[in-house]
Amino acid sequence: MANMIRTTLLLAGLTGILLLIGGFLGGRGGMLIALIFSVLMNFGSYWYSDKLVLKMYNARELSETESPELFGMVQNLAAKAGLPMPRLYVVDNPMPNAFATGRDPKHAAVAVTTGITRILDKEELAGVISHELAHVKNRDTLISTIAATIAGVITFMANMAQWSLIFGGGDDDGANPLGILAMAILAPIAATIVQLAISRGREFEADATGARIFGNPFPLASALAKLEAGNRAVQSDVNPSTAHMFIVNPLKGKAVASLFSTHPSTEERIARLRAMQI
Repeated sequence: MANMIRTTLLLAGLTGILLLIGGFLGGRGGMLIALIFSVLMNFGSYWYSDKLVLKMYNARELSETESPELFGMVQNLAAKAGLPMPRLYVVDNPMPNAFATGRDPKHAAVAVTTGITRILDKEELAGVISHELAHVKNRDTLISTIAATIAGVITFMANMAQWSLIFGGGDDDGANPLGILAMAILAPIAATIVQLAISRGREFEADATGARIFGNPFPLASALAKLEAGNRAVQSDVNPSTAHMFIVNPLKGKAVASLFSTHPSTEERIARLRAMQI
């Protein structure tokens, strides 16, 4: 409940930033346009985000006859979690990772890369699948999509504000150019921080829920250690806008970049899992 309240407040913060930009650009009319734009974008992401992400990574759906062991594992864990069987996909990519998508448990999909099946044993892979099912159970797939969508709209509108300054917009109605410039620079940063706060908090929750689904936190902890090392060793081709969906961050973060990582520290996640008692 506390996590849901915090997420609601953070999403409200994103919406507030969006409306603020709309107000800067066009007063009350701009705020109304920003709100309508946000609603339309969220409607589209609600219905089509899973299809877009799966297509982006050329994910191929697996049937029970094609991969009976993996299919059976997912089916069993979904039943333990009280969820319908999600669609199962494989991404032909050496990067060891996995993600879940879909607007609700009835329309969920779990995708694993070919790389992850090569480095994890059966129990570790089950731990990862449990983590992804936890995202489905906690409705994280929808929330993270909405957060990413609003953050994307904020960045787009901030870019519009920058262009309005370049072409002299805002001067006729007495708007402060310095205020618009500050908003154009700071709004996307604020949106990113809010988005990351949502994503990081939900990774911890999915780890804990996934460990309870599987009944043992240690295989997931072991899997996270292998996946962290594996993603550092393999060159990944990942769209940054979808990085938050994967179980470990697929982007190689360095000093400043790590500050804006979509995931909490893997070391901290492992420590929390090992300290769990089920």
